[in-house]
Amino acid sequence: MFWRKKKQRDEYTFEDLTRFPITFYKTIGEDLYSARDPNRLRRYLLRFYLVLGFINFNAYVVGEIAYFIVHILSTTTLLEATAVAPCIGFSFMSDFKQIGMTANRKALVQLLDDLCEIFPMTKEKQLAYRVAYYKSHMTRIMWLFTCLCMTYTSSFSFYPAIKSTIKYYFMGSEIFERNYGFPILYPYDAETDITVYWVTYWGLAHCAYVAGVSYVCVDLLLITIITQLTMHFNYLADTLESYDGDAHSDEENLKFAQNFVVYHSRTLDICEDVNKIFSLTILWNFIAASLVICFAGFQITASNVEDIVLYFIFFSASLVQVFVVCFYGDEMISSSSRIGESAFNHNWLGCDSRYKQIMRYIMLRSHKPASIRPPTFPPISFNTFMKVISMSYQFFALLRTTYYG
Repeated sequence: MFWRKKKQRDEYTFEDLTRFPITFYKTIGEDLYSARDPNRLRRYLLRFYLVLGFINFNAYVVGEIAYFIVHILSTTTLLEATAVAPCIGFSFMSDFKQIGMTANRKALVQLLDDLCEIFPMTKEKQLAYRVAYYKSHMTRIMWLFTCLCMTYTSSFSFYPAIKSTIKYYFMGSEIFERNYGFPILYPYDAETDITVYWVTYWGLAHCAYVAGVSYVCVDLLLITIITQLTMHFNYLADTLESYDGDAHSDEENLKFAQNFVVYHSRTLDICEDVNKIFSLTILWNFIAASLVICFAGFQITASNVEDIVLYFIFFSASLVQVFVVCFYGDEMISSSSRIGESAFNHNWLGCDSRYKQIMRYIMLRSHKPASIRPPTFPPISFNTFMKVISMSYQFFALLRTTYYG
């Protein structure tokens, strides 16, 4: 055999579950733990790189908006105008996510510290919590989501240069076509001089990378946080369901119930912290995603073959992004709801009244499961995904009617 299946590790650390998004974030200069870095020079260099990247990014966004305004005023170029609309929506989402993370940096780091405190450290506990399963499942989804989103930014960024290079050097084209991946209105001649073209081109490529990473990493952080909360809720449910009250004394049962309530309450408190940090970001994300899916779908139905391929990748990435967030929101609701079912199903009949009263409170609390709740939206679940798709289709139908009359 030329390759061997990778052996699953016996033990994991909390950093193993958060390393991917945090390391990926650093590639654009964002270090969530920068305040704890003793190397002051590295902190300043990363911060400078981050600020410079977003200044460059937003300069190109202004050019996209200018292009959109100029072309939307002419009904004969509506297709050209809407070609840049998904990119503008994507850019706004990236900006808003980064602003949200910057404003909530301390709260986010504290939330990660709270999760670290309740993370199972020993091999025996990790087997009971099924850490390896959650780590493997989360990693697969992260890689799929990241590859799809970065494929979109890479395809738009590098396709024109690759196409021009092949045509000029291998197909005998007399001129090197100086095109860009994103429609932008430049305040200068960006195509005549080759040096200006390549400087502008690589600036645009870096802009796309910054947008892609800031867009993806916030969702990756949300995924790893919800995965761990789901892991804790399922562990609580499994522990409670397997508990046999008849095999312990009344004092042992009462102590178990009290410890269970403390653990459960702490996990619920972390869920509320997640809502405080991510709720507005998710709200804007869903609204913008509806428009992005709409405009990308419109381009697929009205463009040539080359653009259809590019916008289909864009369309797929936006759909997957919304689906992944809704999937994990649904997982959190399901896992926290299991606790009430476990409280009812386990052997509590022979326990004293104090223990039964605590179980009654646990069952009552489970009627309101933990969830991610963006303002004006219902708790995030698969129903939310269908709502976003419905909104996108309504915008799409309106745009098609406007374009074709």
